[in-house]
Amino acid sequence: MVGFERRNGCGTLEGEVSRLKARFKVLLEWNEQGGGYTVTVPALPGCLSEGDTVEEALGNIREAIEGYLEALRKQGRAVPAEDVHLLIGEVEVAV
Repeated sequence: MVGFERRNGCGTLEGEVSRLKARFKVLLEWNEQGGGYTVTVPALPGCLSEGDTVEEALGNIREAIEGYLEALRKQGRAVPAEDVHLLIGEVEVAV
């Protein structure tokens, strides 16, 4: 499930605005050819970004997620109700 959390936002003339926050799992992969990191969001197909450092990659993917969610809202589509369950393992093969 996507982790939603209710937080108070910035004050307005009419009072406090309540905002929902969502958490998404992201995968960072080191790019051997060009350096830096490629980041994907398994729960949001096609949502990806890059960065030279982990910090930059995470900041960039945050912006990409915000844009992705904005596009969903504009299209009248719902934010995914469930995040993916990730299990990462290794498989040994002969080469």
